[in-house]
Amino acid sequence: MDKLNNFFVLKPDSIKEPTTYLGATISKHKLDGDDYFTWAIGSEEYLQELLRVVKKQIAPMQLTLKKKVYSTLPTGYRPELDSTPFVDDDTAIFYMQLIGILRWLVELGSIDVAAKVSMLSSYNAMPCEGHFHAALHIFAYLQKHPDHVLVMDCGYAHHLRPLKKADYSKFYEFTKDELPSDMPTPLGKAVEFTMFVDASHAANVVTRQSRTGVLIFVNKAPIIWYSKKQNSVKTSSFGSEFAALKTGVELLEGLRFKLRMMGVPIQGYCHTCVDNMSVVKNSSVPESQLKKKSNAVAYHYVRSRCAIDILQIEWIISAENLADVLTKI
Repeated sequence: MDKLNNFFVLKPDSIKEPTTYLGATISKHKLDGDDYFTWAIGSEEYLQELLRVVKKQIAPMQLTLKKKVYSTLPTGYRPELDSTPFVDDDTAIFYMQLIGILRWLVELGSIDVAAKVSMLSSYNAMPCEGHFHAALHIFAYLQKHPDHVLVMDCGYAHHLRPLKKADYSKFYEFTKDELPSDMPTPLGKAVEFTMFVDASHAANVVTRQSRTGVLIFVNKAPIIWYSKKQNSVKTSSFGSEFAALKTGVELLEGLRFKLRMMGVPIQGYCHTCVDNMSVVKNSSVPESQLKKKSNAVAYHYVRSRCAIDILQIEWIISAENLADVLTKI
């Protein structure tokens, strides 16, 4: 900071450890068993101010936030089945503001409401009264559970099951890991990746579109959480899971590129966990054959990335798949 002060005038009281960043509260945490402190981000202070504003705006509507809330959405509620009347123009604008606020809260670490906010954001153009009240229900849930903190743990995951790399040389000999030509020399400690991928097959009961959920860790810090409905309708859970895995690999490659351009060294492959055994076998066994042509693009894209050791895939039970929270209501 003293060197920076030679070029930029810094106020004396501004030279200190960071406490806020883009609405997030920055703090230090020491996890059980660790002998070091690590940074953590939370949104409690930002959320409290938002709750104050939201309560003030819904007061003229004779509305309040519920106090007894046990889930992120009302029990049994399906946004796509909502048949309540459309809201008026002013309420529709307010609804879009609420969704925008919730989306930023998701970015700040409220991963448990990511899938629900994504579902409700599909109705920004013409929300119904039920959608509006569901958005308020999420605020009520966050009011009851305000202490969302993501610890950016720099420790390594130490996976118990090292994955064996298969020989893809006969199938994808033309594929190679394309490094940026202008990337800086990597310095410092290398980072490792862990990715969880899940899909809720035909979850939308109206269109039967599936939902993709991806959660990517750098070391033991959650960095990317993604929840979005798939564009096409898949006829099997295998198809929806493979499409989700393709999306996850795309996000992973983007993150690898970004870190490399920042000079961060990358260690080994990404330990990828999915809960569909057919997807695991078709991705990790070179001799496996694809039976459905509609999944061919995702099939070869994922396998070619396994061939150059960007990721290796293993099966886990659904109860251990952390991406499940990004696909289910």
